[in-house]
Order: sequence, then C-alpha cells, then structure tokens
Amino acid sequence: MHFLAIVLIIFASFFQGSFGLGMKHMAPLKWEAWWLVHSFVAMILMVMAWSYIAVPETFTIISLTDQSVLFYAMLYGFLWGIGGILFGVSVEYTGISITYGIVMGLAASVGSIIPLFQIEGATSEPSFYIVLAGVGLLLVGVLITAIAGVKRDQLLQGEADTNVQQKSIKTGVLIAVTSGVLSAFLNVGFSNATPVAEMAINEFGADPKDASLVAWAVVLIGAFIMNGGYALYKLTRNKSWSSFKVANSKKAYGWAILAGLFWFAALGVYGRGAALMGPLGPVIGWPMLLGLALIISNIWGYRSGEWKGAKGPFKILLMGLAVLIVATCILGYANME
Repeated sequence: MHFLAIVLIIFASFFQGSFGLGMKHMAPLKWEAWWLVHSFVAMILMVMAWSYIAVPETFTIISLTDQSVLFYAMLYGFLWGIGGILFGVSVEYTGISITYGIVMGLAASVGSIIPLFQIEGATSEPSFYIVLAGVGLLLVGVLITAIAGVKRDQLLQGEADTNVQQKSIKTGVLIAVTSGVLSAFLNVGFSNATPVAEMAINEFGADPKDASLVAWAVVLIGAFIMNGGYALYKLTRNKSWSSFKVANSKKAYGWAILAGLFWFAALGVYGRGAALMGPLGPVIGWPMLLGLALIISNIWGYRSGEWKGAKGPFKILLMGLAVLIVATCILGYANME
C-alpha cells in the first residue's frame, strides 16, 4: 500500500509540474477570460464530476457535514486562492524564478508542518524527526533551484538599473512570502476536511481513496469563490467581456480546459496517494508532490530552451534537483516507518 501511495504521488507530480504549460497559450484571450474558464474546469467541473462518479452520495455527504467543518475547509481554499493571485503579482516584480522558489518552498513546508502539528501525539511518532529532516532538506533544494533561476535571469537579461531592481525585488519577495504561506492552505484545507472523507467512508461505504475527492470538492468551492470571483472582477473592471468572442481563440480555450484537467488531476491523484499513507498522508505526500513537481516543471523548462546559454546556472539547478530527489526519498522512507 505504501509503495502504491508513493507511485500515485509521483504520478500526481507529473500533472502538477505540467499544467502550467497551458499558461503559455493564453493569447488571444485576456488573462481574466482564460482564468475563469480554467478555474471553473479545475475547481468545480472536474472535481464535482469525478467525486460524483466515484461517490454518488457526494452532495448528500456535504449537506450532512458539520457547518464549521465546511466553513474552515472552504476558508482555507479561499485563502489559497489569494495566494495564487499574489503569485502572479510577485512575478511582475521579481520574475518567475525567485517567486516560484519562494512560493514552492513555503507552500511545501508550511503545508506539511501545520497538518503535522494538528495530529495528536505527532511528536512521539517514530517518523516525526525524519519528516522534519525531509522537509528541511526539501527547502534547501528549492532554495538552490531558486538561486539557479536568479543567476540564469541575470546572465540572460544583463544588468538592469540596480536601485530599481533592488526595490522591485524587495517588494516582490515580500509578496512572494505572503503568497507562499497562503498557498500552503490548500493542503491545510484538505487535511481539515478529513471529517468529510470519514463520513463518506463510515456512513456511505466509500473507498478511502475515493472519499478524498469529496474532501477536495469542499475545499475547492472556497478556492473557486476567490479565483472565479477575481476573474469576474477583472472582466468587469477592464470591460473585457468581449474577449470571450475574440477570433482564433479556440486553441486558447483548449489549453485553458486541458490545464484545468491537469491541475485537478494532480490533486485528485495526490489525494488518493495521501489516503493510502494514513494520518500522515497530507504531511508527507504534500512536500513530495511539490518537490517532484518542481523537478518536472524544470524538465519542461529545459526542453523549451529556458536554460539555453546558461550552462553555469544549469549546473546549480541540477544540484538543487538532486537535493530535491534525496529529500523526496527521505519523506518516502518516513512513510515506510
């Protein structure tokens, strides 16, 4: 079971590290139009359909769940949504490399540590310190990959106005840190939606792996309220509703839908792997997912030529990816304990 769980996490990381490819194909749609389609497919359509097929009583289970459980699960999803919006803002200040490194590191560590300390008696578990070591090493790996990205950007873009650059980076880093902490709440919400999954299992006889989908359905309602709401706000403010009818947009719509399918496929498969890991599933599976996804996304980046002409920084990147692999192995070992 533990081996299957790790295989599922690896599989999920492929989807997590690949869905971002769709964001390179937004044109000619406006961002807000593309994002509304993407977030609706990812956070509402796919999760509800998959959950309903796997657990036909999905909506009954949600209606019977304690209101406070639903509220906090959705709230964490909503907070994650704010983190996602801030990610985009930070990129405008500091670039994708710095932002991605900070956000991934904090999202992986905070998203693992909070559920860990919510488990009663967690510190007495034999795997407690192994988990901490794995998460710590994962942070080191993310930091190294971020440094590689910064050096690549400096090498390829040349020296910009130093004062403007420093001011921009300070602001961007602050926003990225906020984004990273809030981004961790997606997993915290999933962990806190455990009562939803338990009801599906205990009262409706659902398979534990399938029950995780019902938990995601609750969390992602809150996530969509933020993401869809923000897209609607931008559509209204920018008066860009006509963007939906722009010519030659069929390909962009296709990528929005595909990216949405990949995005929730990552969470859906991750949830099944985490369920097989037992109580420590969200603690161990989450940093494994994000660490491996960072490796996958960099492989795609290399294939698309992002590291061309940056031999030195690429060597640093390989070092960071090696550390991430070791950290993932340690976390996998912790689950075997």
